[in-house]
Amino acid sequence: MNNNKPKIGIYELTGCAGDALLILDCENELLDIFQAADIQSFLMAKSDNIDGDLDVALVEGSVTTEREIEELKDIRNRAKIVVAIGLCATVGGLQGRFTDSEEWGENLKKVYGDVEMTHTKAVQSKPIDAYINVDFYLPGCPIGKEQFLNFFTRLVGGSPPEKYPHPVCVSCKYNENDCLLNRGLPCLGPLTADGCGSVCINHNLPCVGCWGPVEGANLTSAFYLLKDKGFDVEYIKKVMANYSGTKITTFFDQLKKEKQ
Repeated sequence: MNNNKPKIGIYELTGCAGDALLILDCENELLDIFQAADIQSFLMAKSDNIDGDLDVALVEGSVTTEREIEELKDIRNRAKIVVAIGLCATVGGLQGRFTDSEEWGENLKKVYGDVEMTHTKAVQSKPIDAYINVDFYLPGCPIGKEQFLNFFTRLVGGSPPEKYPHPVCVSCKYNENDCLLNRGLPCLGPLTADGCGSVCINHNLPCVGCWGPVEGANLTSAFYLLKDKGFDVEYIKKVMANYSGTKITTFFDQLKKEKQ
C-alpha cells in the first residue's frame, strides 16, 4: 500500500444512500478512485472497513438518531477534513424541512405511537454541521457524477474545491434560456446554488432546488414574486422548502410572526 495516498472514509447516516450509490456508479473511474486514494471505509463497496485516522471523511445523510450523533463526532475526531455530501448532510434533506421540535414530536408519535425505542433514540433530523464543523459541502440530491469526480480530484490533488457562489440563473442565462418565471412556472433558479448547468431549465422544466439554497438568496423577494404569479402561499412554502431542509426554516418562522 502506498502510504502517500490520502486515507479516505465514506460514511452513510440517515438517507436514501443515493450519494454513496452515485460514487459506485462511477464504473469506468472506480478503479482509478481506489488507486488514487486509500479507501479505509465504504460499507457499500467493501467489507474490510477500518475505523482509523483519516485525511478526508465524506459523510452523507442527516443526523436522525442519538447513535448517529456519536458516530459523527467520532468521524470528526478521526478526520482532518470532513465533507458533507448530498442535501441530507448539507441541509438536512426532505426529512429536515418544516420540523420544529413540537411538530417533530407529534409526527414521531403518529408514526410510532408510544413504543419505547431500545435500539437507539430518534432525534429531529438535522444536517451534520448542527453537531460538528464541516470543511466542505458537496450539494445535490443526489450529487452528480462529474461533480463528484471533479471534487474528488481536487481533494486528492491537495487543491481545495471551490464553492458555487452563484444561483442557477447564471448558468441559465449563459445557456440562453427563456426565464420560466416569465411564463408563470414556479422556478427556483434564483434561490438555488449553481453547478448543475441549469439542466432542468435547459429541458423546459422549472428548477426544483435540488442543489440546495445558494448563499445570500433573497428569500423574501422570491416568495412574494411567486405569490404575485398567483401561487398559493402553502404551495410556495412547500416548493421553497422541498430541498432546503432546515436552512430556510427561520425565514418562514419570521414570515409567520409578521402576519401575527
